[in-house]
Amino acid sequence: MNLRLRQLGKHYGDVPVFTNVSLDVAPGEFVAIVGESGVGKSTLLNCMAGLDNWDSGAVELDGVDIGALSEDQRALLRREKVGFVFQAFHVLPHLDVAQNIALPLLLLGQHDDARVLAMLAAVGLDGLGTRLPQQLSGGQLQRVAIARALIHRPTLLLADEPTGNLDPTTAAKVMDALVAQTREHGASLVLVTHSETAAARADRVLHLSSEGIRA
Repeated sequence: MNLRLRQLGKHYGDVPVFTNVSLDVAPGEFVAIVGESGVGKSTLLNCMAGLDNWDSGAVELDGVDIGALSEDQRALLRREKVGFVFQAFHVLPHLDVAQNIALPLLLLGQHDDARVLAMLAAVGLDGLGTRLPQQLSGGQLQRVAIARALIHRPTLLLADEPTGNLDPTTAAKVMDALVAQTREHGASLVLVTHSETAAARADRVLHLSSEGIRA
């Protein structure tokens, strides 16, 4: 997945969130974005996925200008090519672990129990597929979120502070699973984080401020 941002700008009313953000992410590259609270890191990630709109510039995924797509077209593009890991997990409490992970496949009209079982094992949740989310720890829930984001083998994974609510030991395990799985499938990874330890795992670290983005 080639991700390109060109002179991207976003503001709320008269207040700029960020301006002049230009960025290229190569296929298979792991890029970490760091910056102070309030500079728009999560908003930028949402723009990359087409979940939020911007006021200037362009976002391209594999040469497709997603700003020119309808909401339905953006949703279909995300469903097929993008995975998203949120800090707050966003698992569905009435579904068990395996069912939560399988959701992206079901949305694509696919059913692959073997792939779900393999993904459970890959993120260290082997044997926990029938448990409900409330029976899991925070670290386990985050691994469910990672497995769900990767199960349909997206070419781009976007992760918003995936270790922000975790202790250092659990955070390290979550990052191990995240990096190992994206590397195995050749996916590009863009990680927004406050963690220097997590950012240090990246191929490249970029700093976001209200004026733009820099190495």
